[in-house]
Amino acid sequence: MIDTLKTKLKTGDELINESIIKAKNSNLNAFVTIINDAKVEDKDLVLSGIPYVAKDNFSTKGILSTASSNSLKDYIPFFDATAIKKLKETGAVNIGKTVMDELGMGETGTTGHTGAVKNPWDNERITGGSSAGSCAAVAAGIVPFALGSDTGGSIRKPSSYCGVVGYKPTYGMISRYGLFALASSFDHVGVITTSVKDAALVVDTIKGIDENDMTSWDSSNINLTSSLTANIKTKKLFYIKEICENNYSDTLDETTKTLELFNETLNKVRTLGFTVDEISIDKTLLNAIYPAYFTIASAEATSNMANLTGMIFGPRGKGKTAEEMMFDHRTNGFSPLIKRKFIIGSYVLRAENIDRYLFNSAKVRKIITDKISDLFKTYDGMILPASLSPAPKADDKLPVYLKTEQYLAIANFGGFPSITIPSGFVNNMPVGINITGNIKDDENLLNIAYNIENILGYKNQTTKGGK
Repeated sequence: MIDTLKTKLKTGDELINESIIKAKNSNLNAFVTIINDAKVEDKDLVLSGIPYVAKDNFSTKGILSTASSNSLKDYIPFFDATAIKKLKETGAVNIGKTVMDELGMGETGTTGHTGAVKNPWDNERITGGSSAGSCAAVAAGIVPFALGSDTGGSIRKPSSYCGVVGYKPTYGMISRYGLFALASSFDHVGVITTSVKDAALVVDTIKGIDENDMTSWDSSNINLTSSLTANIKTKKLFYIKEICENNYSDTLDETTKTLELFNETLNKVRTLGFTVDEISIDKTLLNAIYPAYFTIASAEATSNMANLTGMIFGPRGKGKTAEEMMFDHRTNGFSPLIKRKFIIGSYVLRAENIDRYLFNSAKVRKIITDKISDLFKTYDGMILPASLSPAPKADDKLPVYLKTEQYLAIANFGGFPSITIPSGFVNNMPVGINITGNIKDDENLLNIAYNIENILGYKNQTTKGGK
């Protein structure tokens, strides 16, 4: 898609203006802010003049950055996040900030303070979250790529629901400086595109060590774009039997069809010469993923967001004392869902509870990470459905498996690189597969994803020409 735009003989200004017009005319509620005066600074680089959007939890100098929360509804940062800064240096142009689940704490795309984001393929369905607006904007063809963040699947799940590519590199490959922290040990910066090649191009541009992020590392010896066409023979993948079984309800027709499509996809993958094995993991361990993730994420979020006091950022709370102002701000600035998570996080962090809840959750995390790392000694990657159904309708009671379908968080537990690519349609809605690789083995992961994408045939799809 990026290469195609560069060969259309249009100027950067024309591309930017087209994207701004599309953003303004969109009915998806994908934007918190549209940057009407976005300007091109032409450079002789691959992303020069290419429009993009950023999730509203990236710090953007002089541009409203709300994290889709009333607690930050008027916050304008004084600096750019490192990822934003690097894109600006290459000549890529940010044309908007996108709606997300409030403060990143959600998986539906319905809890932002400006309202729910609509799925471009069917406006009655959700996009998933929390990178909802970013995925919707790419899926609708408004921009060729977007920045997002992924704490437990927040890029990869909505990418499946919206029929686009969502890539979360190895933890620390892209600096998190300037990304509003949710759960620091899980948070990853990533990208949403319409092809694996575009994901490689963008991440090659923004990755690298950053003195402002002590978790970043030197990836200068990694070139994702050039690795895409490397030899694919002898690749070995595994999938987890227990995740790919329909144990929820015989009436969940869309889940049955999604799993049938996944099996068809595995057969296509095997035609590439890949070995694809079924492995089994104790269900007790798999069922522990969600509570362990929820416990750790809630605790880290509570700690990270202690600075949202109503005195430093966002609208100031009312009251005569600092305590009264903070109470007013937190009572009125957060939705009930966010307040519940902060209460749970505070409870977990109490001295009398931390061993029982937080440390035991950390032990579960390590057991799961060690298990997957051990499998990566034999296999090049793990392949699974990115979701167990297409996007649910917004007015439906969300299926119970959305609460237990937290296996995408495995990649966040271990910092593993992970990518979702479109694999087909169920009831005229897109679904995807997710591939996860070993840490710092991103070249191998994207090489696998690129070749699978080619055989599946859903590259560069948007709703403009979709099914």
